[in-house]
Amino acid sequence: MTTTQHPPFPPHEPPRGAGPGGGRHHERAAGTRPGSGPGGGPGGNPGRDSGGGFRGGYGDGPGSGDGRSPGHGDWFGAGGGHNPGHGGESGSGGGHGHGGEPGAGGAPGHGDGSGFGGGHGGGSSPGGEPNSGGGSNSGGGHGGGHGHGGGGGHGHSHSHGHGPATPVSRHLRKLIAAVLIPFAAAVVVGLAVLWPGGAPPHERTGVGFDRQTQHATVTRVEKVDCGAVNASAPPPTGDTSTAEGSSAQQQANGTCKKATIRVDTGEDKGRTFNEIVQPDQSRQLEEGQKVIVAYEPSAPKDLQYSVTDVNRRLPMGLLAGLFALAVVVVGRLRGVMALIALAISFLVLNFFVLPAILQGSNPLLVAVIGSSAIMLIALYLCHGLSARTSVAVLGTLISLLLIGVLGSLFIGWAALTGDTDDNTGLIHGLYPSIDMSGLLLAGVIIGSLGVLDDVTVTQTSAVWELHDANPTMGWRGLYRAAIRIGRDHIASVVNTLVLAYAGAALPLLLLFSIAQSSVGAVANSELVAEEIVRTLVGSIGLVASVPVTTALAALVVSADRPAAEPATAGSRTPMPRSGGRGRRRKR
Repeated sequence: MTTTQHPPFPPHEPPRGAGPGGGRHHERAAGTRPGSGPGGGPGGNPGRDSGGGFRGGYGDGPGSGDGRSPGHGDWFGAGGGHNPGHGGESGSGGGHGHGGEPGAGGAPGHGDGSGFGGGHGGGSSPGGEPNSGGGSNSGGGHGGGHGHGGGGGHGHSHSHGHGPATPVSRHLRKLIAAVLIPFAAAVVVGLAVLWPGGAPPHERTGVGFDRQTQHATVTRVEKVDCGAVNASAPPPTGDTSTAEGSSAQQQANGTCKKATIRVDTGEDKGRTFNEIVQPDQSRQLEEGQKVIVAYEPSAPKDLQYSVTDVNRRLPMGLLAGLFALAVVVVGRLRGVMALIALAISFLVLNFFVLPAILQGSNPLLVAVIGSSAIMLIALYLCHGLSARTSVAVLGTLISLLLIGVLGSLFIGWAALTGDTDDNTGLIHGLYPSIDMSGLLLAGVIIGSLGVLDDVTVTQTSAVWELHDANPTMGWRGLYRAAIRIGRDHIASVVNTLVLAYAGAALPLLLLFSIAQSSVGAVANSELVAEEIVRTLVGSIGLVASVPVTTALAALVVSADRPAAEPATAGSRTPMPRSGGRGRRRKR
């Protein structure tokens, strides 16, 4: 009677018998890694397999002979073990085989199993010694083997396997795509609907930036007496304690400069004119200097041109080149992609955001669509189309929505008009239909986008790197570890944001300091209140982006691994090989 025995877990190596034959086992695997199954008889080694494969058993002894059969059927494989002779089988997928000459008595046979998926088998023999057999695999299945000693031995096993488990993260990725694809489609539709096709034409007023300008060159500079060139100016009072009195004294008694300037562009190219430079003037002209001149056609001919600024194209271009070089040298291909994304951002601003606002579109809607387009292009172009980048995009999007809601609420509550200086006043005068408070909110959103990108990408990368360093860490552990990094990031970035706004408004703050205004009076003025709202709203969105992005990244990356293997009846957990493959016994 043949019985089926299952090896204990973990199985021990079967004892060697006294027969002259030894059952051994070898296999070739076509799956993910080679597998092995226990061989029977004296010298049999326990083993395991994982994936699909086929195997054959063999024995060696004083005699010789072998028997083989091709594999077929429902993933069957069998090998025979015997004393004098050699028996084996091979099967790809499944099959059975038996072979060998009859054994000479008390030597055991052996059985082994092979399969794709998982299985186990055991063998028994009515001969003088116990035999062993079987295999185990990942997946689920079962099998049995048996052998007979004292004569021809044969065994068989079978298993039923299943494919690899579906990654848990596939569902989360589908969810991310379900959010981002409609969002990207909405951005494209918004760009198409609000695309302005260019800024609306208008008649130049000749005020501020709204003037015709040309390039020019200072060809000659000579010193002259200020009293001669300022003869029409009122005589100084002699009081030099005030700024006005000191300036009048210098203009009357100091040395001025008379600059001859040549127009280099426009219809009047080659035309020259003279300009007097006062001694207390902040911008002093030098011979050969490149300048920008404004043209007013309605003024008298001698006064149609005047110097408004210095031509800074060369130093600015050189600085931009150094910046690009540094980015490419350090960032390499990623740096090149960042420069391309930067260029696209400028294109979106110049060809969509600004003209659309001038055309009368809602500034808030234009800013949301424009910043969303910049965010999608920049992040995916620089960091690739991946789950990591998609998490950063989602974190940035949620933070931008929070900034938009808070900005709209507090700009309205604080009654900020957005019309606080000469430039905004000029814009409102030229285009009265523009919502200046909406323009202020649009500036808050666009200004916060760059800092948000930095924080969300950094936090997402931190979570991914922590997971790579310790793949067994769950999402809660990943979140706790990454949020500690985020707190350090928050402390530095928020301080940077506040100092950036303070640095931009430093002349204004200096004026309040000169006026000896109280902190409350300074903060209550609309000019400073705008900057306070802009800074605090952006900082709140920045702070919120850290836990939001970290939580999203931890959930996604912790789910990005196969599900646990199901435990099925009759299956055995893969176990380490106790003795390797073993060496073939010398004849």
